[in-house]
Amino acid sequence: MRTFVYVDGFNLYYGALKGTPWRWLDLPVLFTRVLQPHHEILKVKYCTARVSGTLADQSKPQCQDVYLRAHQRYRPDVEVYFGHFLGHPVTAPLAQPVDNVRTATVIRTEEKGPDVNLAVHLLNDSWLDAYDCAVVVSNDSDLAEAMRLVKQQHGKRIGLVTPGNRGVSRQLLAHADFARRIRTAGLRDAQLPDLVPGTSIRKPARW
Repeated sequence: MRTFVYVDGFNLYYGALKGTPWRWLDLPVLFTRVLQPHHEILKVKYCTARVSGTLADQSKPQCQDVYLRAHQRYRPDVEVYFGHFLGHPVTAPLAQPVDNVRTATVIRTEEKGPDVNLAVHLLNDSWLDAYDCAVVVSNDSDLAEAMRLVKQQHGKRIGLVTPGNRGVSRQLLAHADFARRIRTAGLRDAQLPDLVPGTSIRKPARW
């Protein structure tokens, strides 16, 4: 069965990878293990945004860049699509007011675009009849309408893969023909080589 996999990169990271030693993840290998053998994975579309360094870790942008280049050089079946981060000031009440100070203004950073990119590609590839089955890797209920249209308008099969052990979105599950989870053992067994063959790209030391 011709299968495309659509990955919400931040949902995958925060749901299954953050704080683990398995971030050097080989995406096609992972989904080959998660899905049943009759799925022929033709494409993995990875939707993300460029990260920024933090006070605790200034290396985040460089590590992300190395990871994405590793896939682009080693896994031609992986395509990467970028959204962006948007920061803006927000005033919020303090949990524990001090004297007469009851609010604080902070910079809230939000990712913009990855979920939209995923939904657009999911729909467009369905119109193009590029796949028989689309597998959505996310737990973001905003994708439910795109999944519904793919099923109802084009008769495609939809799979749902939920990162980690969180409760599965009922809105997404309502439009899925099957559902799977990404388990720790699957992450451990689907790692890129420390030195990516045919390149000088190495797994970052902090990963």
